[in-house]
Amino acid sequence: DVLPSLDGPAPSVSITEIRQYLRAQEIPFHDGYSCLHTPSLFTGDRGDQPLSANAPFTLFIDKTTGSFLCTATLAEGTWQDFQANVEMRHRGIAPIPPASSEEMEEEMRQAREDARCIWERALPLWELLDEKETKETKALFGISQVTDATLKRFGVRYLRTARSLVFPWFSPRDASLKGLKLLRVEKKGSTITYVEETLPRFDSYRNLFGLPLIGRRDTELVLTGWELDALALHQAAGVASLALPRGATCLPPTLLPYLEQFKRITLWLGEDLRSWEAAKLFARKLSLKRCSLVRPGNLQPRPLEALNQGLNVTKILRSALLASHKSIVSFRQLREEVFGELVNTEQVSGVKWARFPELNKLLKGHRRGELTIFTGPTGSGKTTFISEYALDLCMQGVCTLWGSFEINNVRLAKIMLTQFAGRRLEDQLELYDEWADRFEELPLYFMTFHGQQNIKTVIDTMQHAVYMYDITHVVVDNLQFMMGHEHFSVDR
Repeated sequence: DVLPSLDGPAPSVSITEIRQYLRAQEIPFHDGYSCLHTPSLFTGDRGDQPLSANAPFTLFIDKTTGSFLCTATLAEGTWQDFQANVEMRHRGIAPIPPASSEEMEEEMRQAREDARCIWERALPLWELLDEKETKETKALFGISQVTDATLKRFGVRYLRTARSLVFPWFSPRDASLKGLKLLRVEKKGSTITYVEETLPRFDSYRNLFGLPLIGRRDTELVLTGWELDALALHQAAGVASLALPRGATCLPPTLLPYLEQFKRITLWLGEDLRSWEAAKLFARKLSLKRCSLVRPGNLQPRPLEALNQGLNVTKILRSALLASHKSIVSFRQLREEVFGELVNTEQVSGVKWARFPELNKLLKGHRRGELTIFTGPTGSGKTTFISEYALDLCMQGVCTLWGSFEINNVRLAKIMLTQFAGRRLEDQLELYDEWADRFEELPLYFMTFHGQQNIKTVIDTMQHAVYMYDITHVVVDNLQFMMGHEHFSVDR
């Protein structure tokens, strides 16, 4: 995914400016945790009358970016789109939701159609041919303890031909099927890996699994990183639980409006330190004051594992740590985290490179908040190596942002795709689409700069990417192009 070109950058807007604008336009609003709530421009009366404070507040404006989503009509757009619609309303013209391109609309329609065909072929697990097949299937996915009632409640099905569990994505507006996630198991020796596939593709798959089951009066929520964890939590503790579409990889801002109704959110994303780091990052987006985090540890595995081991899930939830620490803490408050770092020394050292064991000896692994500088003469292979180095992490779910100031994005993407496929695709063009589809699902983004750039613009773009896509690894190639040549004599 390419971040918007900054030839004409989208002007950033502050929360103060948003509030001033709403007051000036006499639009009633109230402050939420991550969003401002207002009546929708796209529902009810469409004249030039002021919006009524009695109307349902179904339009949510993101406090960080100004982008909006109307949960009643699913209209969404930028802050500039919102202002344009307000102007249209003043002129007595019915506001029109910003439209996607025809190509995107067609893609989404096709994905929904494909999802519907798969959904109709999939069977509820308890309707398989015999009890033996049901037991074997449940054991394969580690859900022997999950009851048929729970599977039925969440609408989970099984696609026999692909040996995959099928999780539906129903529209929160009219309960129509919008997409699916397929989950299958791959065994290599004693190692089990789970492979996910979504319809539509990952970049437009925005399903909070379990959302249609949430009641209007629910004020507490457990947010998980996996659909099977959401099932386990509901069954073991009877709590409202949702699963994020990309697990601990990212929390897309477009989902924040659906989480505004909850006064308390507990994040239990997984059992490793990467999930713990992601939980802390997501809590900042969701507002620290309402978030608690379940710290991973031997006695606090992921929810499905806790159910399988017969642990007291409610007790684990009660022991969750508040995300908002005061400015000063005592060792007593840090004690558990220090113990966690001692127990998980391997994980603390960061995400290991799969392709570079020697590099792991030098750097231990990729950790947030560290800066690594690669130097070498022109033509020595820095870009080629760093693209492979970044790709290695990206394939392990590390959200990566590339800023290539020296070579253009098409050439860089070609290098990375070749490294990803491990073959010369120019000699096997018939394989291009298959490898490009797989490459497209990586959490990889490119900045559209080239040559010398204003530092502030680059930093602003990076900050925007961190908020939108939960970037945890930024590559700048290379520094002198970003700085321009006049700075060579200055220690900048």
